[in-house]
Amino acid sequence: MRNVSIEPEKSQSISVSLGGQRCEIRLIQRTTFLYMDLTSNGVPLIQGVPCLYGNKMVGYKHLGFLGDLVFIDNVGQRDPEWSGLGTRFSLYYIEESDLV
Repeated sequence: MRNVSIEPEKSQSISVSLGGQRCEIRLIQRTTFLYMDLTSNGVPLIQGVPCLYGNKMVGYKHLGFLGDLVFIDNVGQRDPEWSGLGTRFSLYYIEESDLV
């Protein structure tokens, strides 16, 4: 499991290599939830998916993403929100070999 560096900002884009994949992660806070878009190797995989505590963000192998992403609350079990990103709320990349 690898920690993906995120900042406490309402909107951000992160370019990172995960499991040999060139990834663009976009996070944006709306009134209801924090949402994620994920592009891997230039192919959009997910768009506008709500970020929920402990929930696999990609979730489907047929999308072709190796591994998955998950938000963890380091204090409790709340869904992530922008002001706690990088401190209270961490984003982790789970290697393909670690998925069950």
